[in-house]
Amino acid sequence: MVDSVIFKAVGDSRPYPDHGLRTARDWSTIPPRMVRLDELITTKSTLDLHNLLAEDSTFYGDLFPHVVVWRGRSFLEDGLHRALRAALHGRPAVHARVLVVE
Repeated sequence: MVDSVIFKAVGDSRPYPDHGLRTARDWSTIPPRMVRLDELITTKSTLDLHNLLAEDSTFYGDLFPHVVVWRGRSFLEDGLHRALRAALHGRPAVHARVLVVE
């Protein structure tokens, strides 16, 4: 029996409306805060192991995952590799930029 899960659910799409944030610069205006991994629903169901294991995987992107809260649910829009890497290191939460969409 599994006592814990990494994510709340695994999704394969972005069910929320377009929020208009496209680049890391757009997201950079949102300060990061702690988010529990087991409260997140992924928006991607596949993972590229090269990205997961790359030492410079955040070199060209934001250091923080991007989370969209919509209808009371938290969706991991970007940063699946960073979130999973945190889980593999035994961390139950990550710092993420969180956008609440009404």
